[in-house]
Amino acid sequence: MKKLLSLFLCLCFFIPVTARAEAPLELTAKSALLMEASTGTILYEKNSHDALPPASVTKIMTLLLVMEALDSGQYTLDDMVSVSPLAASMGGSQVYLEENEQLSVHDMIKAVAVASGNDAAVALAEFTAGSHEGFVNKMNERAKQLGMNDTHFVNCNGLDIDGHVTSAHDIAVMSKELMKHPKIFEYTTIWMDSLRDGAFGLVNTNKLVRFYQGATGLKTGSTSVAGFCISATAKRDGMDLIAVVMGSPTSKERFADATKMLDYGFVNYGICSSLVSEEELAPIALKKGIKDNVSIGMADGFSLLMEKSKIANIEKKITLPDYVNAPIHNGHKVGEVEFFSEGQSVGKCDLVAKEDIKAETPWGMFKKIGSFFLYGN
Repeated sequence: MKKLLSLFLCLCFFIPVTARAEAPLELTAKSALLMEASTGTILYEKNSHDALPPASVTKIMTLLLVMEALDSGQYTLDDMVSVSPLAASMGGSQVYLEENEQLSVHDMIKAVAVASGNDAAVALAEFTAGSHEGFVNKMNERAKQLGMNDTHFVNCNGLDIDGHVTSAHDIAVMSKELMKHPKIFEYTTIWMDSLRDGAFGLVNTNKLVRFYQGATGLKTGSTSVAGFCISATAKRDGMDLIAVVMGSPTSKERFADATKMLDYGFVNYGICSSLVSEEELAPIALKKGIKDNVSIGMADGFSLLMEKSKIANIEKKITLPDYVNAPIHNGHKVGEVEFFSEGQSVGKCDLVAKEDIKAETPWGMFKKIGSFFLYGN
């Protein structure tokens, strides 16, 4: 027989939402989108699938492939990158790399993430894929894998060229993927730094890093064709937001639009990850184990996006068996909890064992039986 516990709590948490295209925001950008990163929920959008030139916001995909190469062990942050004639020839924003100059992968990433160096982006691309063309092919392959259907890359740095386009939606998607690599924030949150043993100063092109509470990055971009663009990320109270702006008339308006969206998100939404207390999840009986019960809890990684304007009573239905059998392993599902608001299911989470417990040996079971007959239970 299963225990069904329907509990009501008046919580300062909020019911999940879908896209909020009707949000009352006045933006100057041609295209924009606000996404909550852990769930991928779109909170606001404006012309979000229009394929537009992204300028240096392109480098989010470049950095994603570099971080994935690092994680795979293809190279390390200390490996040295030699600058090719192609990389040294890049115009626009740059760190003035010279042909045959060498910088570490670490410094090249810093040059891309902080100063938006077009030359450093090409140097990293060639180092990663053997050639700039080969790297761009990888960028397009990765975009396809991520479902970025509005995107086609022609270069790794975002310099204007026909056919090089993406959308606010797709930028949010690749930003979300890059954010799965926490190491990147060590670079995108830098305000001022230097290269070449302090001889060359760097200042972050993303002014929000200094002036917006909780800003974590991610990448700016601007050209005469693309206008002013940004993928602005920020974290408050455990919630990560991605605000994408494309085609703003000025840099000031780009940052203003991103700020409006981030403010809107943080004011109106929140993330809940622990809606069930430890007291509600007492250990359950364990049979045939070296212990008589097993500790349980919510599965790791659970989160629920809530809307603050709709505070309500939330019903929880906890479903657990009377007992489980050993052996049991940490993370093994033993039940679930489902959440409801106004009669509608708004999410569920597995309840899992929080420890490893071995099965009792035959000798151990014999001693338990003997103890029972001698002393009772």
